[in-house]
Amino acid sequence: MNDRLYVDNLILGAGLSGISFAYFLGSDNYLILEKESTPGGYCRTIKNPNYVWDYAGHFYHFKTEKYKKLFESLVEPEQIIHQVKNTKIYFKDRLIDYPFQMNIHQLPQADFIDCLYDLFTKNENISQTDFLEMLYAKFGKSITEKFLRPYNEKLYATDLHNLDKNAMGRFFPYADKEAIIRNMKESQNSSYNDTFMYLKKGTGYFIDKLFAKIDKNKVLFDTPVVFINPVKKEVKTSDEKIIVYKNLINTTPFNQLLKLLNQDTTTEFSNQLSYNKVLVLNLGFDKPSPKFTEEHWVYFPDKSLNFYRVGFYNNILNQKKLSIYVEIGFSKTGTFDTEQELEKALVGLTEVGIIDSSMDLVDSNILIMDPAYVHIAEKTNQSIQKQMKDFEKEHIYNLGRYGRWTYNSMEDCMELADQLSEKLKLQQ
Repeated sequence: MNDRLYVDNLILGAGLSGISFAYFLGSDNYLILEKESTPGGYCRTIKNPNYVWDYAGHFYHFKTEKYKKLFESLVEPEQIIHQVKNTKIYFKDRLIDYPFQMNIHQLPQADFIDCLYDLFTKNENISQTDFLEMLYAKFGKSITEKFLRPYNEKLYATDLHNLDKNAMGRFFPYADKEAIIRNMKESQNSSYNDTFMYLKKGTGYFIDKLFAKIDKNKVLFDTPVVFINPVKKEVKTSDEKIIVYKNLINTTPFNQLLKLLNQDTTTEFSNQLSYNKVLVLNLGFDKPSPKFTEEHWVYFPDKSLNFYRVGFYNNILNQKKLSIYVEIGFSKTGTFDTEQELEKALVGLTEVGIIDSSMDLVDSNILIMDPAYVHIAEKTNQSIQKQMKDFEKEHIYNLGRYGRWTYNSMEDCMELADQLSEKLKLQQ
């Protein structure tokens, strides 16, 4: 006989969004189902005695005082590292400042002239129905083809025609001709995360502190969901539990939610949703890098290298021995051999000067983020927004980057969880 539980607020996923919702709810009338054995989702820190490794780069930067104060109230001040962002682009054996389009004056002379000429002769009247067309229209041929196109094709592992022109929203560093010219005289490379905070014990330390504020007895780990019946408001778990809910708060990827609902139309639509995977190589060496001693992360548009970004934990934490994350993008159906990709990455890291032959790889951790980046396209986004509104009529609410199938920050996840908790409290 099936176990049957009843709960007002059933939360799928104990990542940042799910934990934040439970915290802001301010009551014990919830239950969290988590398929993994630990909380945090992609905001976890890997337990390693010698290195601090996350699920790729996750850094804290707050625009809202409420969430900044929450962060600072839970984390001891001595654990917080404040950094002014130092990011570069590796282009033709030199490091130039990020973003590329604002710093074309740092390029080799011939590349600079190409970019400047194309910037002033670009045709802004061409079609801008997708991401690639937007790049050509706003930045011209050379800026697009020297960096923006190859880098983003490596990142998203897809043809950029498949992405909406506003796919990255506020996270894309737009710049007009005037701003680019002004930057040649006085550096103005500001972006949404000019400064950031990191933790000596890794990103997951804050998540652990936030998790400690909720009732652990209200969390079931190692409990995947296998089916959702929105009519009966029932969720079935892999261990045959039946949970009856009033509100379902979903933080799992939107495409997976659709499949759990097991509706023919939604299942077909879920297969149409595009995204890519990212292979993350966390690597620890016995010595510091011979060349990269100050950078926090570096972008690599060169397609002869299998990675698109390398982040330097040790430079952020002010540690001597090289500790990095290496990110490699693959399509959602792409297959790969992790050992081969690691070997390719080590060759590439040597070529660009991050490591040399005198250094030994001491330890490593290999992760696959699936999904990693959702591909925002106008057609599917409209359908998602409509479906989310329809789901809310059935008391199914979506939170988080993947639950809402969008591109947002950790603070965004906390804020949306906070807003939803207030909304549902008013309905009681």
